[in-house]
Amino acid sequence: MARDFVLEIGTEEIPARFLPLALEDLAAKAGDLLAEYRLAYEGVAVYGTPRRLALSVRNLAPSQAPLVREVKGPPRKAAFDIDGKPTKAAVGFARTQGVAVDDLVTRLVGQVEYVFAVREETGRPAAEVLAELCPRLISTLSFPKSMRWGSLDFRFIRPIRWLLCLYGPEVIEFETAGVRSGRHTWGHRFLGGGRLPVPDAGSWFKLLEENYVLVDPVQRRQLIWDQVQKVAAAEGGTVEEDPELLAEVADLLEYPTVFCGRFPESYLELPEPVLVTPMREHQRYFPVRGANGRLLPRFIGVHNGTPEHLDLVRSGNEKVLRARLADAAFFFHEDLATPLTERGTALRKVVFQEGLGTMHEKVERLVALVGYLAEKLELDPDARQQALRAAALSKNDLVTNMVYEFPELQGIIGREYALRGGEDPVVAEAIREQYLPAPGRDELPRTGPGLVLALADRADNLVGAFGRGIQPTGSQDPYALRRQALGICYLVLDTPVYLDLEDLFRETHAAYGDRLTVGVDETVTALMEFFGQRLRGLFQDRGLAYDVVEAVLAAGYTDIRDAWERGVALSGFRVHPAFEDICTAFTRAYNLARKTKNFRVAPALFTDPAEDALYRAWQVVRDRVMDEVAKRRYDQALAVLAELRAPVDRFFDAVLVMVDDPDVRANRLALLNLIVGLCSRIADFSKIVKG
Repeated sequence: MARDFVLEIGTEEIPARFLPLALEDLAAKAGDLLAEYRLAYEGVAVYGTPRRLALSVRNLAPSQAPLVREVKGPPRKAAFDIDGKPTKAAVGFARTQGVAVDDLVTRLVGQVEYVFAVREETGRPAAEVLAELCPRLISTLSFPKSMRWGSLDFRFIRPIRWLLCLYGPEVIEFETAGVRSGRHTWGHRFLGGGRLPVPDAGSWFKLLEENYVLVDPVQRRQLIWDQVQKVAAAEGGTVEEDPELLAEVADLLEYPTVFCGRFPESYLELPEPVLVTPMREHQRYFPVRGANGRLLPRFIGVHNGTPEHLDLVRSGNEKVLRARLADAAFFFHEDLATPLTERGTALRKVVFQEGLGTMHEKVERLVALVGYLAEKLELDPDARQQALRAAALSKNDLVTNMVYEFPELQGIIGREYALRGGEDPVVAEAIREQYLPAPGRDELPRTGPGLVLALADRADNLVGAFGRGIQPTGSQDPYALRRQALGICYLVLDTPVYLDLEDLFRETHAAYGDRLTVGVDETVTALMEFFGQRLRGLFQDRGLAYDVVEAVLAAGYTDIRDAWERGVALSGFRVHPAFEDICTAFTRAYNLARKTKNFRVAPALFTDPAEDALYRAWQVVRDRVMDEVAKRRYDQALAVLAELRAPVDRFFDAVLVMVDDPDVRANRLALLNLIVGLCSRIADFSKIVKG
């Protein structure tokens, strides 16, 4: 009979940020291995806490599914003579395959009959197979960071301390990382009953819960959120939804109990970010807001344990937060003694990146790039001046006490100090918006100065790194260059902005002077390829089909917004009857025209009226298409392109392109190239999958 199966990998504390990735990897690889080993089951679930990763399989089959293997042998006419008697070829083949000659079967492969040996392998017992599968599964799990311990050469996210492996009541025995599997687990580190024997796989979940371990992360998150809302309501407040913080807190503990703490009301005089950052980023507390949306002198924390002694837990957390807030208040008031505008000189002593100069030099580049972008994006004179002012002050908060202690406040506290220093509110807001969109957040700049500063900052970071030969490799991206590139993509697509990326990168490369070791052409080429990889995934995530993405990117994407709009138009036009006309006209021309790059057409060499008719049709369509393209009305441009189908068909019906006369042949190929080139202004239709 089928039985439940559970594998629990007990470890030292796993960092919360790695737990979701580890469980995702465990589920994927367990599913692959169960399929590979031909073990049927009803369902797979993964669970995890800071001290364990677990796989649970419901109703796992008692044995492997039988495997039928068919091995092709010699042709039938070589295996059997005219009288149907087996030849030496058949006898030898049957012997090597371990089957009787009489058991050979005949299959038709193409137009030839072959003999096949058919063997059915009986599946092994599940317990035997699991003893092989489990150590293999554990050893293949991958993590962003792993470690070795003791004298072992084995790597894992944290040292393995116990292994529970049960198929029903039966222990599946194996050894990994010097630890032998068994039927024992461990409950909560402080509240559990020590080393716990588990009678069978079905008892594991409940036994852990009885020993203060909730192994299901989803259950922990829901329990925490329900308690947070209840406790906040009891204090007359609310807590904003924060999925990222909620998930992290749930992955930091095994048995959550929520409590509410207080801090002195006098700290509410500080700017809200100065209060929220220590609570959220450092202590993992949920801030509480009143009915008016303003912060209350309350915080909600989560304790890894029961409600017993909760007053002591609350008191300890209140002391910690008071100390944090006292430091924040001190740093804030100390920083105000020196205006933000006077801090720029200190940036001369701050290195931006090895080989790329100081932060002061970076600010000078940002001012130049912001001026360039303000002109390209046609900001009005006031917005241009605001953007230049914001760029000049953009990094001054990096040398404040507040950012030194709380790096998460860069830009945010710069905005506060700029406002208190009497700066234009738009300038202050742009200082904050230069870091948008932030990781895991959807907020984008709302001001023109903030947008150009955000674009300039990322362009400077990317060109500086690529210009020094620094590029992401595999999973390694220490300078977060992928995130920087995606940030530019989001800024351009969602703002929206029409911007020539190649020109921006060349302008940025020039701003670095002689500091970069990679030439401008090589740097720009590498960056555009890098952006192409990002756009393939991003465009597909936003709903475009793979072949549509390839088609529009092949036609060029130096203007990301333009490429996106071409993709949207092409995707929508795909269901139009005229879409087939475009594809046919393009394909007939492309199949021959790709043999030459000549675009020079000499009407004097035309020898057939169909050539002149196609040339004139191209001229008319070209003017109309380019007019629509100039207005970015790509759906209308596609409709006009479809009109080329008829003259292209008449051309191919009337003339032979590959004639003996080299001049006439080259002229006809050039004419076809004009058709291909016009279509390719929108997309490379050779990338479109037909049907």
